[in-house]
Amino acid sequence: MGPVYTDSEQLRKELGSPIVAVGDVVTRHLTDAGARPDLAVVDWVTERETLPAADRPEIEGYDTRIDVTNPAAVLTDDLLAALRAGVEHDGTTVIVVDGEEDLATLPALVAAPAGASVIYGQPGEGMVHVRVDDAASERARGLLARMDGDHDQAWSALGVEPDD
Repeated sequence: MGPVYTDSEQLRKELGSPIVAVGDVVTRHLTDAGARPDLAVVDWVTERETLPAADRPEIEGYDTRIDVTNPAAVLTDDLLAALRAGVEHDGTTVIVVDGEEDLATLPALVAAPAGASVIYGQPGEGMVHVRVDDAASERARGLLARMDGDHDQAWSALGVEPDD
C-alpha cells in the first residue's frame, strides 16, 4: 500500500504525524531509530514465531498501555476501540495484543488522521509506509468492507461513519 523501506533512518525522514506502527519488528526499528511511535500495536510474534524477549520492542515509557485479545484472522471490537483510543490520545499508546495484530493496519488507516504515517511490516521485504490521506483511508475501508462481519459495528468502534 506504500513504499517499502529497509533503512529506518531513511524512513524516519519521511514520517508524518502521528506515527502508527503495526508490528513488533517495525516498532522496534522505529524506536531504535529515534522515532518512537505515537501508537504501537504489538503481539510478541513475528512471522508466526514468538519473539525472544531480547528482540521485542521496548514498550516501557508509553503513556498508556491497552491490552486486548484478538484471535488470528479477526478484528475484535476491543482491538478496533483500542486503535481509536490510541489515535485520539494526546500522548503515546501501546496496544499489546494477546493473539494476532496482523490485520490492524487496515483499521489503523481508517482511524488515523490525514497526514499520519502508518507503518507495517512486509515479511522478507521491510517496512511499508503509508501516509494517510483520503485515498489510503478509502482503500482500507473498501478492503475492510469486503471482510465478513458487522461492518456498522466496526465503523462505530473506529468512530467513523458507516458506508452508504
